Amino acid sequence: MGKLVVTEFITLDGVIEDPGGAEKFDRGGWTFQFDQGEEGGKFKVDELAASDAQLLGRVTYEGFAAAWPTMEGTGEFGEKMNAMPKFVVSTTLKDPEWNNTTVLSGDLAEEVGKLKQQFDGDILVAGSAQLVQSLLAGGLVDELRLMVFPVVLGAGKRLFAGGADATALKLVETRQTGAVAILTLARS
Repeated sequence: MGKLVVTEFITLDGVIEDPGGAEKFDRGGWTFQFDQGEEGGKFKVDELAASDAQLLGRVTYEGFAAAWPTMEGTGEFGEKMNAMPKFVVSTTLKDPEWNNTTVLSGDLAEEVGKLKQQFDGDILVAGSAQLVQSLLAGGLVDELRLMVFPVVLGAGKRLFAGGADATALKLVETRQTGAVAILTLARS
């Protein structure tokens, strides 16, 4: 049975919006201010390699679909991103163009349950703030992997938005790479 893993770049104040700067958020691109160390890049490569599929929200999907198919020189990481099965949760997207993409528009808990039955490895969720908040609220996330950057933005979409239910998580692993801390947490 597969495991649903949420992976996020996150600031000290919980912002996950526009870490790379492509979304034109006025405070976007914050990850580039810090050295992630060699292990930071390896962590992301290993994480994708251990995944059988990706589950994405529409906005993140559209950003990835616009970028990844045209990227050259990204080696195994790019090849896997483009080849692996991708599932996008959306009620508005009807005809995805990125290869191996399926639109999910049914009940979120049912759809995630089907994916966990279909795949043995990780089902990776990156970015996708609104989707992740719904997954967390529904108790559907098995593991959180947070790359914490030492910056406070003071504004932006947060992983845990106001009104989030109290949730206890178990700290599974911590490590530092460059200026970044990586936290792995699981449901208690």
